Amino acid sequence: MINFLKLRFLYLLISVVVIGVGAASVLMYGFRYSIDFAGGTSLEYKIDKPITTQQLNGVLNKDKIEAVDVEVTNNVVKLRTKAIDEKKESQFRKDLQNDLKIKVDVLRSETVGPVLGKETMNKTITAAIIAIIAILIYMSFSFKGFNYALSAILALLHDILVVVGTYSLLSYFFKAEVDTLFVTALLTTMSFSVHDTIVVFDKIREYKKNEGRGNVEEHANRALTETLVRSINNSMTIVFMLLALLLLGGSTIRFFIAALLIGTITGTYSSPFVATPILVWLEKRKR
Repeated sequence: MINFLKLRFLYLLISVVVIGVGAASVLMYGFRYSIDFAGGTSLEYKIDKPITTQQLNGVLNKDKIEAVDVEVTNNVVKLRTKAIDEKKESQFRKDLQNDLKIKVDVLRSETVGPVLGKETMNKTITAAIIAIIAILIYMSFSFKGFNYALSAILALLHDILVVVGTYSLLSYFFKAEVDTLFVTALLTTMSFSVHDTIVVFDKIREYKKNEGRGNVEEHANRALTETLVRSINNSMTIVFMLLALLLLGGSTIRFFIAALLIGTITGTYSSPFVATPILVWLEKRKR
């Protein structure tokens, strides 16, 4: 049996540092939101010859279109603007062709109003809260102890903070956007985190049932010794698959896969090294 819990303060330090860096990023840099959340118009054009950002901004100013983000790469123009209608988009495209002497093909044109964006954000927050409450109720009844549920929820919040903080860094340095795919990745992380935690907690409950209350720390170390290798092997199969998708998948899912990868790794870490130490601490306090 390996005494994993003797390093509990090291685990705490690692979590504090990672969450602290993520929190600092959120406060300083924030996020880049897709139009699903922020509202506005997203345009993507294919052009037949290169142009500069300054030239593009000149046409935007001429047509009185307020741009949020402008990007020109490999003869592809990507724009995020305040919401505009089809008539104004058509006029802007015509001015691009006439003023810059280029041919413009529309790859994407999408508009979402600010009201719909706000509604999407509210639904996302509501879904996360409902999921947390459901997990809390389920684990309280299943394990017949509130400490098990509370430990799992705290580990779950740890994972959410890590993913959100890390994604803020990706948003600032690599222009990752918070969109519905990110929400999907976040909810998937929540389920994966709790799944691994339940495996460890079930072992602890089994020892407690067969041997009486005994030493909860010893039960936890035995449970981790028996389940950790299986958890890591299970997680590595997912990690390898996600790495392949991250390297070979398209740009549209790259940051979704990155968020899933971060969530998988932190979920694997938090079950033995966050949830279990918290449970042991709560059980000792109860006595």
